[in-house]
Formats: sequence, C-alpha cells, structure tokens
Amino acid sequence: MEQVTMIGVVGAGQMGFGIAQVVAAAGIAVVLHDSDAKALERANKLIGTGAKSVRCSPNLEELQSADVIIEAIVESEDVKKSLFSQLDKIAKPCAILASNTSSISITRLAFATNRPSQVIGMHFMNPPPIMKVIEIIRGAQTSDEVFLKIKTLSERLGKIVMCSQDYPGFIVNRILMPMINEAFDALYTGVATKEDIDKMKLATNHPMGPLTLADFIGLDVCLSILKVLHKGLGDDKYAPCPLLVQYVDAGRLGRKGGIGVYSYPNKNQAVKPLPRL
Repeated sequence: MEQVTMIGVVGAGQMGFGIAQVVAAAGIAVVLHDSDAKALERANKLIGTGAKSVRCSPNLEELQSADVIIEAIVESEDVKKSLFSQLDKIAKPCAILASNTSSISITRLAFATNRPSQVIGMHFMNPPPIMKVIEIIRGAQTSDEVFLKIKTLSERLGKIVMCSQDYPGFIVNRILMPMINEAFDALYTGVATKEDIDKMKLATNHPMGPLTLADFIGLDVCLSILKVLHKGLGDDKYAPCPLLVQYVDAGRLGRKGGIGVYSYPNKNQAVKPLPRL
C-alpha cells in the first residue's frame, strides 16, 4: 500500500485550516483550497503561527496531484455533492475523496462521483489540532483497501480511530446532538437558566457545558445535523427544539457570529490561531 505524500483540503474555515495544520504537523505536504479570498487571506496569516508547510490556493485544480482530498466545507448535502462531482473530474484516478461531514450520508456523496469505492468519511473533531479522535465512515461501496489506507493515515496523523457505519449522525452526533437539543429544550421550557444547564460539565466531567459547546460548534451546524437525524431516522425525538430553530433564524449562530446562546463581544476569539502541535 503506497504511502500518502500529499493531501488536499477544501475549505479554509476553522475546521479546514485545523485539518491542514494536523496534516502539516505529520510531515505531509498539504494544499489548502478555498474559493473565498478572505478565508484564504486569514489562513495565510495563521500559517505563520505554525503550519508553514501548508500552501494556500484559490484554484481547485491545484489539488490534482493529491493522494487524498479532504472536503471541509458547509454542512449541506447538495453543496458537498456538487464539490465531489468537481473533485472527481480533477483528482487523479487513484485519489481518495474524503468528507469531513458530521452527519451526511457518505454513500450518497459517493454517488455524485464515478469512484464510489474511493469515497470515505473522515470526521475530525473540533478543533482538529487538539481533539484526538477521528471518526471514519465507510460508504456502501467504500473498498477495504481505501478504508485501511485512511485508517492508517489517521493513525499517522496521531488520531485515535473510531469506525462507524453509514447511518445518520454516525456515532458522535447520534449521541451528542440529542443531548444538546435536550439542553435547548430545558432552556426553552424554563427548567433552568443557561448558566445552570451548562454546569452539566461539572456533573459529566466534560470540558464545556452543552449550550457552550453548541455555540462553539455553531448553532446552524447543530440544527443541520438534527434535521439529518430527524429525517434519516424518522423519530420525533430528534426534532430540533423550537428555540434552536428560532436562534438560527435570528442569525444567532454562536461564537463565529458573535452571539448564540451567549454573547461574544470579540467574535475573533473564535478563530484565533490554534496552538502549535
């Protein structure tokens, strides 16, 4: 099995840049692409803080030499399918196309390409340079060889691998999102204040409370995942809390937007340079 020598990452947001940083720290060449000039400008500034082997490019075609391309864009199935269709035409025949999706079917993404056996899920936790676990998801046609290659690569990146079947929400969000949704419901129905609900972190030995975590993830992302769970599993226990829906409708998206459950006067603190690995 040939070793991976170059990785492409699509999406220069917090997740994409973090993934590129992890790859670079493992000594693997990485090209980071984003069509948003501002996102690339921010990434270029952050590169000076410890990911100097990351090369930024606004041209998707520069990923054509990559052995693996990891998609880390908006959590929308239609947008991801469109990207995978483009990548299928650009990437070399043996390249593996991986998605950092936290809930969307790998099988459906794979069928936007002519290489479904070479499509797989690589769900990094946020922030990628700090969180040790990575969730690998096999689509219906993901080959054994591709699965083994990505598992080996993930371990090379210093990650502990958890393997999931291709079901809505996979492992992490199948368990995590109902907890966050229930926290919103407790706030919505007046069970407790947001501060008292977030004291759950002390009861469960978590690094942050569920509402603070939702702000960190992005309330729009949480809502999107819950919709995938609700539609895919057909169980009303996954129906998004009306308060979460209202916050997203009002543009209260969490730390990245300056306000969510809590207010963040200096929203740039959500995208400050991550610690060097």
